[in-house]
Amino acid sequence: MALLIAWPTGQTNARVDPSELRSLFPALSQVTYLNTPTAAIAAAPVLEAVRRAEEDWASGRFDWLGWEADAHATRPLFARLVGGRPEGVALFASVAEAAATVAASLSPGRIVVGSREFRSNLFPWLDLDRRGFEIVEVPASDGVVSTEAFCSALRPGTVLAAVTEVQSSTGFRVSLPEIAARCRQIGAQLFVNLTQSLGALRFDAEPCGADYVAAHGYKWLLAPRGATWLWTRADRLDGLRPLAPSWKSVEQPFTDFYGGPLRLASEARRLDASLAWFSWVGARAALSLLASLDAEVLERRCLGLAADFRRAAADRGYRLAPAEVPSQTLALAVPDPEALRTRLSERGVIASVRGSWLRLGFHAYNDESDVATALEALDADAVRGGSQVAGT
Repeated sequence: MALLIAWPTGQTNARVDPSELRSLFPALSQVTYLNTPTAAIAAAPVLEAVRRAEEDWASGRFDWLGWEADAHATRPLFARLVGGRPEGVALFASVAEAAATVAASLSPGRIVVGSREFRSNLFPWLDLDRRGFEIVEVPASDGVVSTEAFCSALRPGTVLAAVTEVQSSTGFRVSLPEIAARCRQIGAQLFVNLTQSLGALRFDAEPCGADYVAAHGYKWLLAPRGATWLWTRADRLDGLRPLAPSWKSVEQPFTDFYGGPLRLASEARRLDASLAWFSWVGARAALSLLASLDAEVLERRCLGLAADFRRAAADRGYRLAPAEVPSQTLALAVPDPEALRTRLSERGVIASVRGSWLRLGFHAYNDESDVATALEALDADAVRGGSQVAGT
């Protein structure tokens, strides 16, 4: 007997006023959370969705088809965020899986990637060396790979450039339009990783000229870890095949689970990995929450808070990581960032360390009080004798 699944259309919640967003994050009553670049704190609607799934699981009356449907419902929600069509969205567990899927489709040639890329968007491309590709790692200066440096490495013969809009270690944001324009000039494909920006910053794949857009959801998209999306431009989709063909790869995966033949689905969902259900239950709630917000207002809030902190930190003598395009994430160069992170945590200010940098990020659930609290904690630490200003 065939199993039927009713795919949801991805309706979103009622509009949410950004000023009310903060109240949906219980952790903010206890801490000043500036560590979204590592992982977002849980929103109440996301927690509620996951807990409801757990309760259904515990009762023995759960509907796994409903959980599958939640995952499918994220396709139009993600497509809306990147300015693409739902038919071009595939579901994965990690950016590394998404990048490796694209990498497997390429004909040998020249690959350009930043030397300071997070490894999920680095190693799938470096691994192409064993297939005869020429891999060019764009060198970093002062911890960042600039737009100019990246574009200078894009020469004829490049088959693909892989770039992250906001670099993980420092929050440095490249100019994607410039990189995309250079890719078009030389006929190179462009893979964009938006894990450190989408959900806070707006993006539109078509005018950007991106061929592939990937993002893991557990940071700025507010989802649980384990939900990743890959959008592929329509004219590139035919060239992609699943890394691990499975029961999910066919046109009607829910009608029969046994036997062949293998006939791949025409849409990007043929690339789907098998799903960790609870991650996707939470992911649907998270993307629905983001869809209820005005993206322009959200971006302005994130960038404004980060800019306010950056100016105030610079006035206090801190050296900040280089900046080119406004970003919602920033980093302070300090002599002992781990010690400072620990002392800030004791004061309820949550940040992270990447190398010699203390890294902070501002999402729309943050507000001006978080900027003030973090600066007060830095000031108090300096007065106590733990001054971390570089060069002091």
